Amino acid sequence: MLLLPQRKLFLSPNSSSSRIIFMGSKNFLLSKSSTTPHEHIRLPHCCSCSCSSSRNQFFHSNNRKNLIRFAPLKHFSPLYQRASGYSYRPHAALPIPRPIPGVNFESLERQLVDQNQLMILRQKLQEIGIDGDACMPGQYSGLICPSCKGGNSGEKSLSLYITEDGGAAMWTCFRAKCGWKGSTRAFADVKSTFARMSKITKIKQSTRVITEESLGLEPLCNELLAYFAERMISGETLRRNAVMQKRTGDQIAIAFTYRRNDELVGCKYRDITKKFWQEANTEKIFYGLDDINDASDIIIVEGEIDKLAMEEAGFKNCVSVPDGAPPKVSDKALPSEEEDTKYQYLWNCKDYTSKASRIILATDGDPPGQALAEELARRLGRERCWRVKWPRKNDTESFKDANEVLMYMGPDALREVIENAELYPIRGLFNFKDYFGEIDDYYHQSLGFELGVSTGWSCLNELYNVVPGELTIVTGVPNSGKSEWIDALLCNLNRNVGWKFALCSMENKVREHARKLLEKHIKKPFFDVRYGESVERMSIEELEQGKKWLSDSFSLIRCEDDCLPSINWVLDLARIAVLRHGVNGLVIDPYNELDHQRPPNQTETEYVSQMLTKIKRFAQHHGCHVWFVAHPRQLHNWIGGPPNLYDISGSAHFINKCDNGIVIHRNRDPDAGPIDLVQVCIRKVRNKVIGTIGEAYLSYNRVTGEYMDASVPDQIKKRRI
Repeated sequence: MLLLPQRKLFLSPNSSSSRIIFMGSKNFLLSKSSTTPHEHIRLPHCCSCSCSSSRNQFFHSNNRKNLIRFAPLKHFSPLYQRASGYSYRPHAALPIPRPIPGVNFESLERQLVDQNQLMILRQKLQEIGIDGDACMPGQYSGLICPSCKGGNSGEKSLSLYITEDGGAAMWTCFRAKCGWKGSTRAFADVKSTFARMSKITKIKQSTRVITEESLGLEPLCNELLAYFAERMISGETLRRNAVMQKRTGDQIAIAFTYRRNDELVGCKYRDITKKFWQEANTEKIFYGLDDINDASDIIIVEGEIDKLAMEEAGFKNCVSVPDGAPPKVSDKALPSEEEDTKYQYLWNCKDYTSKASRIILATDGDPPGQALAEELARRLGRERCWRVKWPRKNDTESFKDANEVLMYMGPDALREVIENAELYPIRGLFNFKDYFGEIDDYYHQSLGFELGVSTGWSCLNELYNVVPGELTIVTGVPNSGKSEWIDALLCNLNRNVGWKFALCSMENKVREHARKLLEKHIKKPFFDVRYGESVERMSIEELEQGKKWLSDSFSLIRCEDDCLPSINWVLDLARIAVLRHGVNGLVIDPYNELDHQRPPNQTETEYVSQMLTKIKRFAQHHGCHVWFVAHPRQLHNWIGGPPNLYDISGSAHFINKCDNGIVIHRNRDPDAGPIDLVQVCIRKVRNKVIGTIGEAYLSYNRVTGEYMDASVPDQIKKRRI
């Protein structure tokens, strides 16, 4: 059984005509007889009472609370204290309170119950298969569980408790194989341990046949007509949509009648406090369903009053959903028709909505309303959905729904909102107007990188500039200085524009790579050895400053295991470096140090294409420029000239898919020019804004690893002539 906290019941030992107690056990219920019963009960051990007439007496109970009158109690057994400090009570019987003749206990109990909300609560219980009609407020009831049907024995394993005021209910099934539990309130949603309520809704009773007479509906009174008039809804619109009222006690509720083919199918009520409830066991359909029969364009709103507002603006082809909006979009897969209980009205009305070629979703502008629009679009098909954009109310907020726009801006403004509805966004399908802001920034060069970032070498400014989000392939024969040139480029970009980088340089030891970068940054050799010639070595202070620069400017991606890293592993860490350290560039050096395992049915060409696509998606998504070093295949009959991009080992996709292709070549022939001359061949530039195909020459400083602009040697000039 569900247990509630014990309740203290107040005893007033004044005159017998005013002694009323709240008692919590069915054992205290007595027939209305003037004779004193002979049964006796013992008080719980936790109770302590005194027979003094000047003191209030309390005792606890666990069961149903009832309102009865009683005659004075004759005996109370007091608590005694043992030497150990614990108390005990002698086993003395206490006479049962004798009811006072002439008191109507049932009428007194009904005074504590809100009959209106009790009726609504029982309807909600009925909707999920719990028969609460025979259950009284304030007591536990044993019922057949609608989930497990009580097992093979059909036991009443469901314990249902309804609160004393009839406003809430809670239940638990005590069968070990079921365990279904939940709760609900008269004016709130059902909360249950079931993720899917389809098991319960299938147990519902058959759909009721209802009429206006059986529901007690009547025409709207003048007060409700005035209420709708304040919301700019005319009496003619109310009559055409058969909006009525229902009296519940001393309250009047608005009744929105749901009809199909002009026959009453369901009814939804709203009282003055904006509480909603619906008739139980009725079919869920759109409100105003007959208005979209054979309509090619339909409008779906979130509330019945919004549907009436649309009609005031001239749109009769409008329906409203019967239930409220979800708090957020579900992250689960779209359920089947049988399991889609929350949106069952869509499936019940699919013969109407399937005929529409254009569906305008005019749900509320708050997050739940937008979540409802997404859920509707998922089921109706985004390709035929439009969405509205509610006008601004002020600088900080917009109007919420159709009725607000009608009230504050008028029918013409509401009509304009619908006529200007936009196509519902579909992932992967866009229009140029979706990018107008980005195009404007590009035109005005608001970001500063639209024309690319200079490499730091004037001879390359007309040929190659670095743009965020692009892929540059760098190749060259072994020992031509590919990695050295990229390191020098990174130092220039860091010095000129403050870029940070992630380095996945698998051919370099960390200490060797640090030495090369520090020499380029400090412009002094790391060691005082042969290659340093007579240049002074960097000092300890310069080394410490350089170490801080390394820490601030570079992140290292290194695989410490014996296995080779995959491209997915590299990109995952690079993605973290972008988010954590704000890196602007990624270097992967070289291609042949990666793990290139592929399925047996996949060729190397297909693998390279897929790999480069992943790299480009990473670069574009994170605005990160990627330099990818790839070695050429073995060159036969090589005569010393620079290789071509098509010579890269693996696939022609290296040149096909890259944005920029660069060949680094070092002169090895003293007769052809200086030995320190490095040729930078720009073989591909996809974006003409940032450069073009051509060649530039740099002078390599072997002591510091720097590259400087160099003039074209006379031998090369003569060769060109």
